[in-house]
Amino acid sequence: MFLLNILRIYIALVFWIRIMGDSSASYIHMVQHLIEKCLIFNMTKEECMEALSKHANIEPVITSTVWKELEKENKEFFEAYAQSKSKDDRMSEEETSRVIQRMISQQSESESSKDHDPDK
Repeated sequence: MFLLNILRIYIALVFWIRIMGDSSASYIHMVQHLIEKCLIFNMTKEECMEALSKHANIEPVITSTVWKELEKENKEFFEAYAQSKSKDDRMSEEETSRVIQRMISQQSESESSKDHDPDK
């Protein structure tokens, strides 16, 4: 039943992307970029989903779906990443919050500068 629900969500997401076109593709790209930042800070999938939900208003199912696609495309990396994880490497919640807020600000500034500079 759980897998069926995930499949339904995934199909709905793919359908939504096709309907929405470029704007949804850039949204998914932004989510991917933020996940990559989470990976740099050794966050687990669950920590990343929680952080993006709390600080960027990204639904956990979206983060989870994009994460799963990244895992499929980069299987060896994620296997090594999972093996390298240990409790000692994790940041405090306060530190994680600051890092995520900085990432969101940088992403917003980058998007804003692209909107104002037609050469980018």
